[in-house]
Amino acid sequence: MKKQVVLGFLGSQLDLGGDAKRWERWRPTVSLAQQADLMVARFEILYSSRFAKLMQQVTQDIHLQSPHSEVRGHLLELADPWDFEEVYAALYDFAKSYPFDTEREEYLIHITTGTHVSQICLFLMAEAHFIPAKLLQTSPSRRKNPHNIGEYTVIDLDLSRYNQLAQRFSEEHKQGAQFLKSGIATRNPHFNRIIDEIEQVAANSKAPMLLMGPTGAGKSFLARRVYELKKARHQISGRFVEINCATLHGDGAGSTLFGHVKGAFTGAMQQRAGLLMSAHKGLLFLDEIGELGLDEQAMLLKAIEEKRFNPVGGDEEVQSDFQLIAGTNRDLALEVTRGRFREDLFARINLWTYELPGLAGRPEDLEPNLDYMLGLHGREMGSLVRFNKEARDMYLRFAVSPLALWSGNFRDLGASVTRMATLAQSGRITEAVAAQEIARLQRQWRHQQAGAARTQEVDLADYLSAEQLAQLDQFDAIQLQGVLAVCRSALSLSDAGRRLFAASRAGKARPNDADRLKKYLARFDLSWQDVHPAA
Repeated sequence: MKKQVVLGFLGSQLDLGGDAKRWERWRPTVSLAQQADLMVARFEILYSSRFAKLMQQVTQDIHLQSPHSEVRGHLLELADPWDFEEVYAALYDFAKSYPFDTEREEYLIHITTGTHVSQICLFLMAEAHFIPAKLLQTSPSRRKNPHNIGEYTVIDLDLSRYNQLAQRFSEEHKQGAQFLKSGIATRNPHFNRIIDEIEQVAANSKAPMLLMGPTGAGKSFLARRVYELKKARHQISGRFVEINCATLHGDGAGSTLFGHVKGAFTGAMQQRAGLLMSAHKGLLFLDEIGELGLDEQAMLLKAIEEKRFNPVGGDEEVQSDFQLIAGTNRDLALEVTRGRFREDLFARINLWTYELPGLAGRPEDLEPNLDYMLGLHGREMGSLVRFNKEARDMYLRFAVSPLALWSGNFRDLGASVTRMATLAQSGRITEAVAAQEIARLQRQWRHQQAGAARTQEVDLADYLSAEQLAQLDQFDAIQLQGVLAVCRSALSLSDAGRRLFAASRAGKARPNDADRLKKYLARFDLSWQDVHPAA
């Protein structure tokens, strides 16, 4: 059986008792030696030198009541026992030097004596496990007692032992996750796991968070919900500040983010605070952070790490304590290798990274999100809108089919619901309305696919040097862009070759499409590994 050791402050007022009537008064430290069911092997009492006589008296009285108990006094000189920093530092030093032996001894921290600051610091020491102990609370007896022995309670800070508390914390976690999802009963396991972890991170961390995913996947919406959750829990008090970095260009980018001083540039007629200052004590959401210029990235890194930065044109630093959530639809790791994104900034914001799946990747969540958006429209317009059964079945069958691309993700779904609700007669979405909307979505996605095929979105600067680009004819450039676009979307070199040479290969007895493609790329000093993202 482990020996019990009590650690606490000498009660400079409550433990007084130099007269014969001292046994008639409740004295918290001495009362512990009077408890029949509490066998204290050793008292570790903290005191200052000006209470040395009281320490001697308390030691004698403990020995009178419990001769087997050892009493050790520890001088702890505090200039101001109400100074939190001083008391915590002194207790921290004491705990670091004390030879705790948890294999043989069980420790109890007496939190009844000492200033309130001392009691709080002892609690924090136990909570942080700097002192491996349970809490010991004493009080006068509620019933008449001839010796006023008093009562005691042991409090174990291991919350896992308190079933009701554990259930309440679990329920609070579930409510937080539901809040982040706006009460939508999402069914996609991967998405639900992401939300569960984001809720825990939001509750326990101030570190930056990175939300990745395609446009319209809900990054901005989720960032705002994280802010509202943290504010409801009193973790932040400032504003939610949001900016899409794709809208920041040239000299105005630094001014918008970091502010500027009067006269910093032509047209700067007065000082501007900037968005980072506006987000002080709040949350800053930088959507499409991959679009931010390298100079602004360097300034942002300093602001994240040091909470201070220089406004444009300013010599004096300003401070802003903000929390950051960044969003992007780019592969920032790839952007780092291409020199478009700072490696140090990526490392700083990549601590908590979550990739939100697009709507097409969450077919089981289409129905609950459809109901949520219908309800949202009804609240905004003040009128209830519902599908009839046949129309609902028709729309949902299409929504989860391969024909539904949902390239705009929740923006597409929200716009679709708005159109159907607007055209619904007497608040009922009929089969005719649903069929009309399905046809509209299919036309929209066909146009988008055709436009994407025309533009290809291939930047030759990603593959060729400036010298190579200068020597490239426009004819060759257009052809190379088309070839690279096919390569990037193909499953393999052979797959890309078959698609590129589909007509001419039919006239060859033994076509070698992969070899033809390799030779074509070699003309520009490129290989398959250079042009395919997964190669």
